[in-house]
Amino acid sequence: MTNLDPTEVIETVRALQRQAAEGSCLKHYREGVRLLRRGMTMLDSIHPVASEHRTDWLVARIRLASLMAALSSEISGDLAAGLAGLDDVRLLINAVPDDVLQAELNGALNHNYAARLMSVGRNEESLVSFDISVGHQEYRLAKGPAPETRMGAFVQTLSSRAWVQIRLGNVRQAQEDLNRSLELAEKYELRTVAADMRRTMGMLALRTGDVPEALRLHEMAERSYRALELDVPAGLRFEQAEALLAAGLAEEAGAYLDEVLPKLVAEQSITREVARAEQYRASAALMTDEIELARQMADSARRKMLRVGCQTCIANATLTALQADARDALRSGTVPSALPTRALRLADKMPTPQLADQAATARMLAVRLDIRRGNLKRATETLQKVPRPGQLTPIDYRMLRRLCRAELAVAQGSRAKALTEIRSGLTELDAVRDRMGGLDLVSGTALHGQELADLAVKLVLERNDARRLFVWLERTRAQTYRYEPLSAGTDPELAARVAEVRGLGQAIQEAQHDGHPIAGLRAKYNERLREAQRLGWHTGRWGRPRPVAGLNEVLDRLGDRAMVSFAASGDELVAVVVAGGECRLVRLGSAGAAAESARVLNVDLDALAPDNLPERLAEVVMASARKQADKLDVQLIQPLAETIGDRELVIVPTGPLYAVPWGVLPGLRGRPTVVAPSATAWLAAELTKSPRARKIVLVRGPGLAGARGELEKLTTHYRTATTMTGAKATVKSVLRAMDGAKLAHFAAHGAHEPENALFSRLELADGALFGHEMAGLRQPPRQVVFAACELALNRIRPGDEALGFASALLASGSRTVIAPLSRVGDLASAAAMDDYYRALAVRDSPALALADAIAVDPFRRPFVCLGSG
Repeated sequence: MTNLDPTEVIETVRALQRQAAEGSCLKHYREGVRLLRRGMTMLDSIHPVASEHRTDWLVARIRLASLMAALSSEISGDLAAGLAGLDDVRLLINAVPDDVLQAELNGALNHNYAARLMSVGRNEESLVSFDISVGHQEYRLAKGPAPETRMGAFVQTLSSRAWVQIRLGNVRQAQEDLNRSLELAEKYELRTVAADMRRTMGMLALRTGDVPEALRLHEMAERSYRALELDVPAGLRFEQAEALLAAGLAEEAGAYLDEVLPKLVAEQSITREVARAEQYRASAALMTDEIELARQMADSARRKMLRVGCQTCIANATLTALQADARDALRSGTVPSALPTRALRLADKMPTPQLADQAATARMLAVRLDIRRGNLKRATETLQKVPRPGQLTPIDYRMLRRLCRAELAVAQGSRAKALTEIRSGLTELDAVRDRMGGLDLVSGTALHGQELADLAVKLVLERNDARRLFVWLERTRAQTYRYEPLSAGTDPELAARVAEVRGLGQAIQEAQHDGHPIAGLRAKYNERLREAQRLGWHTGRWGRPRPVAGLNEVLDRLGDRAMVSFAASGDELVAVVVAGGECRLVRLGSAGAAAESARVLNVDLDALAPDNLPERLAEVVMASARKQADKLDVQLIQPLAETIGDRELVIVPTGPLYAVPWGVLPGLRGRPTVVAPSATAWLAAELTKSPRARKIVLVRGPGLAGARGELEKLTTHYRTATTMTGAKATVKSVLRAMDGAKLAHFAAHGAHEPENALFSRLELADGALFGHEMAGLRQPPRQVVFAACELALNRIRPGDEALGFASALLASGSRTVIAPLSRVGDLASAAAMDDYYRALAVRDSPALALADAIAVDPFRRPFVCLGSG
């Protein structure tokens, strides 16, 4: 043994230490300890060493012992033993003769010490150790040679200290550490570290509620990893999913995770990563009421985590499974006595402070379950144990606590107290919504307050108070349309990505025409579409929220018109009718029945659309459409006849009723009708002050049989109009022309994309014009007319947040949008538009003119007037 070369032994030991450190990053703790013990044995074999090697030998032993103490503690879960082992290493460091080297070793040791304390929630003590570590490392960087070789470790310590600051609510200090880390990483060209820093900064942004910034930073981090030809860390994928869930975009998060999971399995990723993906997928399923999927994913994640031994992950999966069972029980109305007890036991088993939020969530579930069972005493006692939210508490925790307090107040007979809790909760939700970016994020946020909003409507309905119901409906629905648009234009990067999507769409059409394979193009199209959608989440910005419209304001503005605001509570459909200075509540029966009639009617209208439909088939479909229209008329309009009289109408739909083309209902034929997402949105459109624009833009897209004659007729009404047809009708030229116009008319094919509403499209000469681009106009046209299929359709999110091609224009500041709710034949559309513009020249009111045009052939002219008439 004495013949061993100390230099070679020490180099081998250093290599083993590096391997163990790399393995620890992948949670391979036992393998790391095995390597470290082997290194210790090798060091022992050359002891005592010659004086010229003593410092190197001592430093190698210190590094091995420090890492072994940390890994052994991870394996055993014995924090005290781990900290004691690190304290023993301090004594060895004191024997190192060089001050700079001693500072380097103390920096690493105190980092490990702080990390162990942080792992068990002892954050104040952890911060002290991180501060000491930073001090030692700064000394080493200032006094020692080659500071760039130690910069990666220093940046890691700053980043870790930032996380402790986040946990302690010290957001400013955390931001300072992260900004300094990123600056150093970029200065010293630590590109992987810079990507890691952006990822961590994204996590901080998410903790502070800035979801758009979190998504932006995550996107930048992902691009950096790809540019370095590195695999995107699984953790970053989960953080992106978490940000989407925080924004209420549960369907988008679910779709994203459905792509991630097979990749993780195919890559033979470690069990922990697959389990985390399943856990997030379970959370997304829970938010979209896919209870069985949530339960399955949570159970699978828990089984995997039990093998890994991550207590936090096990707790999260167990809690999600409990949430699925609780949701099921609350929906069914039958709560087993064991379920709230199970929730309380789970909460009691969760150690604090590291699982404090999870324990509190379990207790809040127990509160809701006990309330439903009538055990108000235990519910009250349990709720008192739930901590008040802090500065960084997630919105779903806040909303659940408000819901518990509101439901308990109802059970105790205090509706006023319950409504106060709901109002406070929705105000908190507003603060979150105010920080969102694009329309997708703004509209998705309502999901978090859905149960509070439903409870408010239910409570007010029980009192038959129409005025209060009107106020609460305006407070809880279509909040997206409260925001003033900003004239910021489209983000250049988003515009470039959308242009790529458009080009790929054209390439797919050409390949299909030539009989060439399109699978590769389709895959690339979908990838670019996802990238554009993700950019849209954080590049769009909206202005200040407008105040919710008051009933008296609406009454004053309505004048001789009437407003019908539909709402559903459970399966009960109601209408709040504002007319003649009064506000009345009318109950309309089953919401489910109305939804089914609306769905079938829309299907029938689609079937009627082709210009050359065989006569016999047309008769059969027409009979079905009339039947559904009659059913809707009997349920929705006839009960209101006495109240609305023959007044012009403003209709605020709810859920599936957004798909109703109101002009086909017998009681509304020929009646001017405007559709708006809320009274607040309608009032904003009514009061919109547009510049005195005179420009008229007429656009014809490719492939429309009747469009040539349609535009020729329109030019007789608008002789000075800018007409764009053929190769001139490109996306760029059309957008430029319609910006600031009085009227923009489109005769073109279009399609609504229910899964990605802002990528609903209008076909022009060089490809699709997307809803995203309409939303980016600096000054949208005062009136837009789409003689194109389906472009009045919306994706309806919780809280009646309607999102689609036409609604993007309304949100951006257009006053009126005329569009069909289903497919419409080219010839039928051209005839309808000719009638519309002839009537508009006489009546000077879009709603009046459209009513006249629809009445000629309502089932083949399923147009609606959106916004203001």
